[in-house]
Amino acid sequence: MNDSAFSDSVDALIQARKSRDWLSALPTRPTSEAEAYAIQDAVARRLGPVVAWKVGARTPDTEPFRAPIHADTLFFDTTVLPAADYQVIGMEAEIAYKFAKDLPPRTEPYSREEVLDAVESVHPAFEIVDTRFAGFGSQDWFSHMADQFNHGALVVGPAIADWRSLEPLKERVALVVDGETKADTVAGNSAGEPVRLLVWMANTGAVSLGGLKAGDVVTTGSHVGTVMVPAGSTSVAVYGTMGTYELTVK
Repeated sequence: MNDSAFSDSVDALIQARKSRDWLSALPTRPTSEAEAYAIQDAVARRLGPVVAWKVGARTPDTEPFRAPIHADTLFFDTTVLPAADYQVIGMEAEIAYKFAKDLPPRTEPYSREEVLDAVESVHPAFEIVDTRFAGFGSQDWFSHMADQFNHGALVVGPAIADWRSLEPLKERVALVVDGETKADTVAGNSAGEPVRLLVWMANTGAVSLGGLKAGDVVTTGSHVGTVMVPAGSTSVAVYGTMGTYELTVK
């Protein structure tokens, strides 16, 4: 992708956010992960400081993928959000980790123990997935990657007690929407064990934007898939050991 095509794609994503005139496609579609991440990073730099991340993987053994999140779409202990802010409302119940220490880029990889020692707390969380394209899931993988991997908002619940005893692969997670159970799973996260995602973020995923920083939140993928909900609905995430968290989008 040449410089002009790259700039046009970055500008298109920024403009779509401002105008809410959704894109039928990027001016030039990225054809590799490297191109998609370059667009994603350039958009992130224009939107402002990164304060959180989303990370996931298609399977427990495949390379993770990520997207940066900014302050205007990060919420703590919020129970109501305005539906008008979103083109579509895809609810995902997740487990998020908040960091207490910086993990700046370095030559020697961070170990699992170093990454866990940098964690301050663990939280139930909702991610709302959304899109800057005209139609959710309407584009190729790299275009959605460039578009912040369909991020709309991250809503972080209260910290859980004794987070080191948490066993995410054994955690039961249900999503109840307006009283109807839409999903009820154990080990429902396609990425598998989330700590490997945090280690990947420290050593690879966050490096291009300066690494993980104290205060950053990293959410580690949905345990219930993506459940599309209508405006005005109330979603309740029910965790086996982490309690219950509720969000209304109206």
